[in-house]
Amino acid sequence: MNMLKILAVGDVVRTCGVDYLSGGRLRRLRDALGAQFVIVNGENSSHDNGLSPDSARAILEAGADVITGGNHTLRRRDIVSFLDDHENVLRPANYPADAPGYGYTIAECDGSRVLVISLLGTTFMEPLDSPFKTADSILSKTAGRYDFALVDIHAEATSEKLALARYLDGRVAAVFGTHTHVPTADVQVLPGGTGYITDLGMTGSQEGILGVKTENVLHKFLKRTPVYFEPATGQYAGQGALFTIDPATGRCTGAERVDF
Repeated sequence: MNMLKILAVGDVVRTCGVDYLSGGRLRRLRDALGAQFVIVNGENSSHDNGLSPDSARAILEAGADVITGGNHTLRRRDIVSFLDDHENVLRPANYPADAPGYGYTIAECDGSRVLVISLLGTTFMEPLDSPFKTADSILSKTAGRYDFALVDIHAEATSEKLALARYLDGRVAAVFGTHTHVPTADVQVLPGGTGYITDLGMTGSQEGILGVKTENVLHKFLKRTPVYFEPATGQYAGQGALFTIDPATGRCTGAERVDF
């Protein structure tokens, strides 16, 4: 079997990030890299905050196969029914079972079955179920139904992301971190054959601070009073990682950062 290329794209920030992926840019990148499957974290891609039906549709139309989630995914009421109707638009799997939508999906990739799991970290974040135990549960209940697995761990603590990757090493093809919006320099293949990067980075304006206008963030740090985070503008770019997967073994054979 031929090797498969999996492209994972970092957090899409607001409408400007969605627009950056659209217009054929993501599809051209996909073709240039030879990627057969694309995962995009879209949990903060709506015009204000969270994930909206419009932003989810736009990301899928831009060329994503699966959208993964995070702590903002369920922020908007209008996303609830959309999540229930779209198995390839995920919210974190370690939310309670009665939360809307799906925490994982099994998709087709060039003849292989790909299990994609979206998880939320619990260190410095919401007190959800353990992402470690949630991953164990999903891998157990889906055993025999997929050929390789990919995990997005949306977390604040770098240690939690790497700990999860080490825990899953050899059991999943890749673990990639999202949420902090800053790409890390530790892309690698772990000893058991799991591709890893602590954070993919973000897609949107590279001006400001993590996609937000500088003055808004400084207001928060200096005055400590509530402020609306407006999206930064200018110097648009995207960041992510490319994983090479051997579908015969379910292992990662190569991993590299992608800036576009």
